[in-house]
Amino acid sequence: MNESLDTFAIVVGLAGGLALFLFGMDQLSNGLKLVAGVRLKALLARFTKDRIRGSFVGAFVTAVVQSSSITTVLLVGFISAGLMTLAQSVPVIMGANIGTTITAQVVAFDVGGYGLVGVAVGFLMMFAGRSSTMKNLGTALMGLGLVFFGMELMGDATRPLRTFPPFISAMESLESPVTGILVGAAFTALVQSSSATTALVIALASQGALTLEAGIILVLGANIGTCITAILAAIGKKSEARQAAGVHVLFNVVGVVAWIAFVDDLAGIVAQISPTSPELLGTERLAAETPRQIANAHTVFNIVNTVVLIWFVKPMAWIVQKVIQPRDEEDRRVQPRYLDKALIPTPDLALDRVRMELRRVSDRVTEMFEGSLEAVVRGTMEDLENVRSQDQDIDVLYTEVIGYLSKVSAQNLNPAHVDLLGTYIQVANNLESIGDMIEDNMFEIGRKRLESGVTISDGTAQQFEELHAKVAWAVRLACQAFDGGNSRLALEVAEAKREVTLLADTLERRLSTRVGASESHRRALYQLESELIEYLKRVYYFAKRIAKATVSLEEASATAEV
Repeated sequence: MNESLDTFAIVVGLAGGLALFLFGMDQLSNGLKLVAGVRLKALLARFTKDRIRGSFVGAFVTAVVQSSSITTVLLVGFISAGLMTLAQSVPVIMGANIGTTITAQVVAFDVGGYGLVGVAVGFLMMFAGRSSTMKNLGTALMGLGLVFFGMELMGDATRPLRTFPPFISAMESLESPVTGILVGAAFTALVQSSSATTALVIALASQGALTLEAGIILVLGANIGTCITAILAAIGKKSEARQAAGVHVLFNVVGVVAWIAFVDDLAGIVAQISPTSPELLGTERLAAETPRQIANAHTVFNIVNTVVLIWFVKPMAWIVQKVIQPRDEEDRRVQPRYLDKALIPTPDLALDRVRMELRRVSDRVTEMFEGSLEAVVRGTMEDLENVRSQDQDIDVLYTEVIGYLSKVSAQNLNPAHVDLLGTYIQVANNLESIGDMIEDNMFEIGRKRLESGVTISDGTAQQFEELHAKVAWAVRLACQAFDGGNSRLALEVAEAKREVTLLADTLERRLSTRVGASESHRRALYQLESELIEYLKRVYYFAKRIAKATVSLEEASATAEV
């Protein structure tokens, strides 16, 4: 009966400690991401052209946000935008693996007793802090406290195991590379966190229940298991995301395979560079020395892998690109390129991705509008259908953007984020309205022109082209102003109202003087031409609203950076 109770207590202690550890890691990551967000993105964009600096930046960014997946998602965005090649992203992904070892280094300290202090102070900062930065730092500190407290619970739960013969035998079997790697990989794949596996290994080591060699092998297995997270995250994504995940898998697998034969050598190296406790004996000495040695082994493993493999960046990128190629359907159907769910808990980064996706929407809207007049005034039914079909892509992207913004709105947003989100919704709605205006209203004018057999005169068509060209200029400039947050360009769009009105009025006067002309179907043609003028004016109105939103966007961005 006692053994049953002891087993239950051990399982509950381990499960509860692991749960607190994972929750603490999540809180720590969320708090740091909210504080650092856009700054980390700018850092990645600036220093990833050089392989050495790229690896350092990857390590730093990952250490700050405690998430290599966030780093990878940012890189995929840069690759998709043409700002970076896959080869340039490889060193950053390597560096991200080094950044993940920071967690092991932190939890290897015997600071479990201070965990509740961090929880208490962090909680106080969250609820008493006046600024969003203070509250976010409080979230991060509370998360760190939960990480330490979870480690202490796991250590306490595993203490009875160090003298339990069956468990000791099981741990000895883990010194077999194949067995240990499989166990480490399986557990990491199950909990979706290599940090959790490393933390559990260190907790066992802190009780003297695990040898250094067994701990190293389990950590090697964790490096294999963490690839599952990258693979799952890339399923269904575009080729850039799948290739970035492929780099992660290739780097980790090659690194682990290369080290299998040198586990004893690695153990010897970290034993030399790690603190020792010669005054202790047996299990007590093992418990005192092994946690730091395992953490150091984890760091050495990833640093050496990076130092060696960073010189094979181009071959690794070439292999991944050959194995993982774009699917045929990627060329046939439009889909979001930048809206990644992994960034939703980080509003700064998520909203920046929405802006990037809206750039794609605006490009399609601009292209659709620029080609619309020729189809309406002179085109065939096939020409009209070709223009009309372009709105399908716009509708798909618009729906995805609004859905993504809806999920972002459920996060913990500060006032600046709320303003940005509202501005993006407004811009998305205006872009969608321009697309619908072309698809429905302007298409209908072209269709009626063909059905009634009327022809717009060359002189009138030329004046329509002048008005259309000015409105197209306004749409294009408004979109550029929005994407760059440029209020000067936005002001140019607003100031063009007088010229647009003058062109429209001049064209209307021409039509009114010709309404009584002798041409057949003159009245029907006049109605169609008048409607077309109104629709072109409406398109300018939507462009002006986008430009007006740009001023709000610039102000909100400035507030968010404070």
